[in-house]
Amino acid sequence: MPSNDPNAKNASGFTPSETKGLRERQPEASEEKILEGIKELYSSKPTERTYEIYAPDAVFHDPVGIAEGVKSIRAQFNGLAKLFPRADIPLFRVLENPPSVPKSTILIDQDVAYYRDPKGEPTKIVNSLLTLETNGMHQVVRHTEEWDHRRETSREDGFFGMLNEQRKKATAGFTGLFVSQEPPKKE
Repeated sequence: MPSNDPNAKNASGFTPSETKGLRERQPEASEEKILEGIKELYSSKPTERTYEIYAPDAVFHDPVGIAEGVKSIRAQFNGLAKLFPRADIPLFRVLENPPSVPKSTILIDQDVAYYRDPKGEPTKIVNSLLTLETNGMHQVVRHTEEWDHRRETSREDGFFGMLNEQRKKATAGFTGLFVSQEPPKKE
């Protein structure tokens, strides 16, 4: 659950207004495969290759769940594609890293339009900040999605933060029980 405090620092270490104000930059060549994979995930078009962007023990944390490991991450995005068979990305900006953010971290400001009916109007449009922490092998080790750039609660937020984090892990685990590891078939 996102924090209600507009001054709370998000996963990048900055406030929502600060990250929304960052300038766009050109991606590095080493980031291209990751960015392609992210676009496939968020446009409901994951393939087997898409998940190669993640390290085996990667963590995905968003307002709905905390998925630990590639198998759990696959279930989250394969489930998303079943729920929303079409998703468009009208805004996708790779952001300049402030000096305090390591070069191995990729910051993305994106809008995603989700469709339950692929031929209808968008069901929901979501703006989010993606903070992708990578390792020396150019794999994502931590993928944090924060809606409207607002910080996600965590254990550091006390008892309710701990409860929320446990709920997110349970949600991801539950999803993993019912969603196939096979990416959705293209129609």
